[in-house]
Amino acid sequence: MGDHATYRKAAATSATENTSITLPLYSNPLFILASASPRRLDLLAQIGIRPDAVDPADIDETPLKIELPRDLAGRLARQKAMAVASRHVGHFLLSADTVVAVGRRALGKAASEDDAARFLSLLSGRRHQVHTGVTLITPTGKVISRTISTAVIFKPLDQSEIRLYLNSGEWQGKAGGYAIQGLAAAFVRQIQGSYSNVVGLPLFEVANMLKGNGFPLWTDLRA
Repeated sequence: MGDHATYRKAAATSATENTSITLPLYSNPLFILASASPRRLDLLAQIGIRPDAVDPADIDETPLKIELPRDLAGRLARQKAMAVASRHVGHFLLSADTVVAVGRRALGKAASEDDAARFLSLLSGRRHQVHTGVTLITPTGKVISRTISTAVIFKPLDQSEIRLYLNSGEWQGKAGGYAIQGLAAAFVRQIQGSYSNVVGLPLFEVANMLKGNGFPLWTDLRA
């Protein structure tokens, strides 16, 4: 982390799964986002947080057998954090993963236009769940994980609406094949829960996780 953080001669011990880890403490720990999602960067900026670095994790996101979508989101968020944690010891590290689900079925990210068309047809006129797992690793090595769920209800979509949406290209790389912050907002009849969670990061919960673990929010606004 070089000149951005000043090392303080102290150490903290964190016990996780019966393992003790001695970690350095820094007087000015950095904030690292373990995600390449531009949507999460935008959401963090909305509450005044700009990561010092972005270090996305490269992990296998294949669901386990009989794994529920909510559990999948939580597990992937935790694995993403753990995959890069050794590179950012002594700093705040945040990771997240969002899963769109219809019942017990996780839809994943649309890899093709056919995938997106199938997802949108499945979501048409139905209620579905958006689960976002969030993991925070603090400078002392404490690991906090939460999974937030939001219910979304789509209006019935006709084939012409689906075709026009596919033509926009907005579905690419999106969980469930749509972006609620874009054109697909016109499909949403109702949401129950956190809107930002559907975009990709539950801001209320993230802000409280950070504040509760010593992260200085809005320091530039203090007199």
